[in-house]
This record gives sequence, C-alpha cells and structure tokens, in this order.
Amino acid sequence: MRTDPFTDTWLFFLGQQSDQVGLGHGRWLVVAGFALLVLASLFIALREWIEDPAQRNGRDLTMWALRVLVGGMWFQGMLWKLPFLSVENGLYFWTGEEVTNAAFQIHRDLVKNVLLPTPNFYILDVFVFLTELTFAASLLLGLGVRIAGAIGVAFVAQLWLGLYLHPQEWPWTYVFLAGLMGLFSVFAAGRSLGLDADLRRRFPPGLTRGWAASFVRVAT
Repeated sequence: MRTDPFTDTWLFFLGQQSDQVGLGHGRWLVVAGFALLVLASLFIALREWIEDPAQRNGRDLTMWALRVLVGGMWFQGMLWKLPFLSVENGLYFWTGEEVTNAAFQIHRDLVKNVLLPTPNFYILDVFVFLTELTFAASLLLGLGVRIAGAIGVAFVAQLWLGLYLHPQEWPWTYVFLAGLMGLFSVFAAGRSLGLDADLRRRFPPGLTRGWAASFVRVAT
C-alpha cells in the first residue's frame, strides 16, 4: 500500500516495498543493484559537470534528473516480472488482461494463442525483464539512450494498444511515457551528464573508426 512519495522511495531503498518483500532474501540483490546504478549515475553526472563546462546548465541538469526518474520507474516496474518461470507474477496477470482489453482483435488473439501459453510465456517473461532492466540501466547511466529511447517507444506502444480498453487504465498514460522515451532518443539525453557525453569526447564522430565509432554515432 502506498503512503507518500518520500516514504515510499525510502522504503524502496530499504527493500521494504511489497514487490521487494515478495522476493525474500533475493530482494537484497535488487536493492544493491538499484543503489549501485543510482550511485553510478550521480558519480557520472558529477564527473561530467566538472570535466565539461558546456553541460553546466539547467537544461542538462533537468534532462539528467528526468532520465534518473524514468530509469527508476523502469527498474521498479521490472520487479513485476519476478519470479522467473512462473505464472504467478505481475507480468502474467497484465499480459492476460490484454486478451480482453487490447484495442484490436488480432492483438488479443496473439496474446491468447502465442504469448500466454507455456513455455512461450517463460521466454516472454525473461525477455521483458531484461528489456526493462536495459531501459533502467541505460537511462540511469546515460548510456546508449538514443537506441534505448527508440526501442522504448515501440515497447510502450504495445502496452498502450494492449490495455487500451481496460477500465482501470488511462491510455494517455502510455502516450506520455512513449513521448518521454521518444524525446530522450531524439534529444540524445545521454549527452546530458551521462556516459554518452563521455563517449562522444573520447570517440568523436567522424574522427573515429571501427565498432566504437559506429556505436557512438548510432547510440549516443
């Protein structure tokens, strides 16, 4: 049960929220992983602030803060996909809701006949978990944000259409989230106090060749 944003955030860092408690002792791995990502994000932002005067402005600071908040959302959301190889987690429930609430019949049939049956669902579970973990790490660290943001738009669009008719969902919620992920990609949010900014200094596009140049040019 939620209390207030400040208490809930503190409880999340302590591993005391319901999604975490349900993982048993495994929740401490989750707590440690999130803490490391947040600390790394702070360290990277501070280093970029010091090393690159061009990033010492309100725009980049705001972009970093938004990245961290949305990255934290993805990290918390991935906990619904645990435990693996189980039909007793949040992902199974909400995927099942798409059978009756997707906007189009072809989508409902795909979920019912392809995604939900085992062992297909187990594969989906791992895939979605890793995808959301990747979004979280990318946004918190500011690494490969242009690619992560673009993929995120498609990922959220599936949720938008899949739960479009759900009486307890507001479709615009997913439109806003997809829009944020799209903006992170278009405006290359990883260049704002993130690792993408560091990579572009070390491997300037146009002056670097090989796989590093390709990654920097496309992902950052």
